[in-house]
Amino acid sequence: MKIGILCAGDTEVVPFLRMMKHCKATKKSMLTFYQGQLEDIEVVALFSGVCKVNAAIAAQILIDTYGCTVIINAGTAGGIDEKLEIFDTVISTETAYHDVADDILTEFHPWKDSIYFKADEKLLEAVKTVIAKGNLNNRVFLGRMITGEQFIENNKREYIAAKYSPLSVDMETASIAHVCYVNGIPFISIRTITDTPDRSGISEFEKNCKKASQISANLVKSMLKEL
Repeated sequence: MKIGILCAGDTEVVPFLRMMKHCKATKKSMLTFYQGQLEDIEVVALFSGVCKVNAAIAAQILIDTYGCTVIINAGTAGGIDEKLEIFDTVISTETAYHDVADDILTEFHPWKDSIYFKADEKLLEAVKTVIAKGNLNNRVFLGRMITGEQFIENNKREYIAAKYSPLSVDMETASIAHVCYVNGIPFISIRTITDTPDRSGISEFEKNCKKASQISANLVKSMLKEL
């Protein structure tokens, strides 16, 4: 097993680089890939840059060039569900795009039965085992993540909440899940909340990103122990 850990931003990947042993960096397609070991598992970590296409490029390279057999998307997200608080963590059970027409993925490649990309069941079970042990310092929720190419303001939150009933929203998860789906690669996303409907805006994200990234990374590390 070789695991790709894909983050959107540089702040999100830093905790993983501190955790990894025997880390070496290589470059491809203007991205830096960090290869090493984490919990005695071979991993390749990087930040792709924000947005769907950047994340998809990175995911395909992790599979084709670095031979990753599992991909974990880690980092931060905006909360949509009102029960979420800043520094809660969301685990994807499924994910979809909020800015792609509903029939694009069902009527055309990859001809899915629904708009949702499911998380891998074995990876979900590993996360559930971590949660059941009760050693976490922050709350964790399993549910739906939604992805789109914009930072969400309050009026857009209402539309997304009404149509998709997600826990969180971000700019990359569904595109990574999409790449993993067509390649037959197990995938899961683990993202910690930086902003909520009550505490929204880019300033909230920037203020909370570093701590949220560390919380997400800690949970990923605990999950790897269970694999």
